[in-house]
Amino acid sequence: MAEALAVSLLTQRCEGCGSELAPRLLTCPSCRKLVHGKRLTQLAADAQAASQRGAPMEALALWREALELLPPDTAQHAQVTARVTALSQQADALGLAAPLAEAERKRSGMPKVLASMGAVGLMLWKFKFVLALLLGKGKLLLLGLTKASTLFSMMFAVSVYWTVWGWRFALGVVACIYVHEIGHVAALRRLGIKASAPMFLPGFGAVVRLKQNPVDEREDARMGLAGPIWGSVAVVVTLVAAVLTGWKVLGAIAHFAAWMNLFNLVPVWQLDGSRGFRALARQQRWLVVAVVGATWFATGENMLLLVGGVAAYRALLTPSSEKGDLRTLVEFIALVVGLGALGWAAQHWTGATAAL
Repeated sequence: MAEALAVSLLTQRCEGCGSELAPRLLTCPSCRKLVHGKRLTQLAADAQAASQRGAPMEALALWREALELLPPDTAQHAQVTARVTALSQQADALGLAAPLAEAERKRSGMPKVLASMGAVGLMLWKFKFVLALLLGKGKLLLLGLTKASTLFSMMFAVSVYWTVWGWRFALGVVACIYVHEIGHVAALRRLGIKASAPMFLPGFGAVVRLKQNPVDEREDARMGLAGPIWGSVAVVVTLVAAVLTGWKVLGAIAHFAAWMNLFNLVPVWQLDGSRGFRALARQQRWLVVAVVGATWFATGENMLLLVGGVAAYRALLTPSSEKGDLRTLVEFIALVVGLGALGWAAQHWTGATAAL
């Protein structure tokens, strides 16, 4: 009886011909009708409504959901992919300027008191959206701490690192890893891609599991490099605190965090650098190799040797993007130079190293 109930829950019938359908089928094998036709119609209507009322990010998330319900080899899948790509590029172009762009679009809705103040009023109106952006980033940093899987795995990671390096270094390292992972979450949210909260794996850092796939190399690069970008901010904050307080442990944490984020730029397997490298043309890859070599020569940060060696292999022997992506190139180079300099500064200005 229980087995029969379980089977009935796992199967459904085609609305067109009544055939019994196996789980996860997207089209009926008998009549070729879309299994989720009604849901797809509703998603399309909701996405179009979201676009009409000026909510492109909501529309992007809805179209992505629709994409999961369409067979990859159909014309509908290609059409929805094109919509997702266009909306994703729109989100990419706005980036952090989205709140300010929204302020310009809603300028007519500015309170009369501010409107009467002219340029000063407009500046204050824009500042409201900048403040909202900053508060949003703060809320995002706290988001993972509300998830049991993140919080308990983070506590476990702290306890493991504590036994090796002591509680101060353990807390600092885990906090920097957390900020790095929230960077991925922020990029995924902006692109409308569903993902899990960060999960810590002591000895391996932490991971964020994707529930939807990027539609192109550009999205993959944005998602991947967002982690080191946010991680670099954590390094800067920690290094400034080390200089102001003179605490050696903060300098050591900053050096370790710079080293960790540089390691993630190694373009291999599923590391962040590999996601970024997929969006680079061959000439762009060689430019990255040259910058990595120059940064290593200037800073002596040996992790750059690993980044540069693997990058040279990828540039020489693996397929590259045909057009390349300029923003990815700029971000990759900025991260290499910035993290190399931060690692050098953490070691020399504070007299501390990551090896305690």
